[in-house]
Amino acid sequence: MEILIDTHIFLWLASNPNKLSKKHLALLQARKNRLYLSAMSIAEVMIKQSIGQIDIPFDMMEACEMMEINLLDFDAASAMKLGTLPMHHKDPFDRMLIAQAMTHNMIFCTIDRKMALYADEGLKLL
Repeated sequence: MEILIDTHIFLWLASNPNKLSKKHLALLQARKNRLYLSAMSIAEVMIKQSIGQIDIPFDMMEACEMMEINLLDFDAASAMKLGTLPMHHKDPFDRMLIAQAMTHNMIFCTIDRKMALYADEGLKLL
């Protein structure tokens, strides 16, 4: 499975995996699954860190490399998908992640319940 992980899932996986459910942790650690972190997740964290909303004491790109998480650039096809998504979720970063997961036919790993509203649009959730 190719799994795009939500920003909070990545942060928990990197710093406090006990916050993850046993189901999520097992799927994220299974060698058969390929994990991806969006460049938009890195942008979101860097913006929040620069304005003092969050403090991440590690390099996200190095953490991805150590945990064998692939980085996924935000592409034009994903940007175009944003124009067709209903406004179930107002957060622009979450909307970009939804668009990426759908465009690249990935399963999206999150605990954000609002994401389930996109299942009718074709979003596959973990």
